[in-house]
Amino acid sequence: MIGRDGSARRYRVAHSTTYSYSDQVTSSYGRAYLTPREFPGQRVLSHEIVIDPVPSDRSIGTDVYGNTTSYFHVTEEHRALVVTGESTVEVDGADYAASGPAVQPWENARPTAATGPLAVEFTLDLRPPEITPEVTAYAAESLTAGRPLLEALRELNTRIHADFTYKSGSTTVSTKVSDVFAARAGVCQDFARIGAACLRSHGLSARYVSGYLATDPPPGKERMVGADATHAWAAVWVPGDTANDRTGSWIAFDPTNDQLVDERYVTVAWGRDYADVPPLRGIIYTDARESSISVSVDVAPIEV
Repeated sequence: MIGRDGSARRYRVAHSTTYSYSDQVTSSYGRAYLTPREFPGQRVLSHEIVIDPVPSDRSIGTDVYGNTTSYFHVTEEHRALVVTGESTVEVDGADYAASGPAVQPWENARPTAATGPLAVEFTLDLRPPEITPEVTAYAAESLTAGRPLLEALRELNTRIHADFTYKSGSTTVSTKVSDVFAARAGVCQDFARIGAACLRSHGLSARYVSGYLATDPPPGKERMVGADATHAWAAVWVPGDTANDRTGSWIAFDPTNDQLVDERYVTVAWGRDYADVPPLRGIIYTDARESSISVSVDVAPIEV
């Protein structure tokens, strides 16, 4: 991504999750996706994950998509577990060129083993399948024959935003895309998954992206849905400009807010679906019958 004005936005991100239990937990294993990614357009200046109680064992690894994952094992008995990710990140704006592959017919962006080997996996449906005849037909209204990719993407983004109501608590992380279509309501994770399913239904490569939105918008810009919480959006693959560029690039879009991703977005991880990159997942050993979870997210701008 290229900064529109040659500058970058810097943010301090704090993401804290508290688990509370009605009885002692004797052992807790966890895996976290809380480390922002490094890529052209985003730089991680500092990062740490603080866990209370302190784990007896922890490690850092990289998954198949290049995301940083943190593993931990807490063996001290506890009735509350707090996991906090703290980062300082610098993000550039995005310049979505009005020329090149993004404005060629969308059909040209279908990857093959020769033109986009790393993108082919992101064309595949999930298990259980998410691509239904309804999803395919819905996407076809925007992906008409020969239409420029960027133009079709903008319209699809706008239609999802208009046709589906943002309703907190209306779905869970296991809700199917078909159920969201039936209810015509969901949250940002659902809208991102709808966008990805629509693109994949026509052979395009789409990935699910998790991250954050700036809590306080820049001057002159409206506060967006999804601030003060983890956020999700999607991205479509665009082939490279030359025959030798088989990596290509990605255009990220946010159906929740009907816009292309810009300097207000901090990317943490990407995969084929939410299940690939949940902020936290784990296993506990306890006799507790009740538990609760609370999450707080703050993305505060820092003067550069």
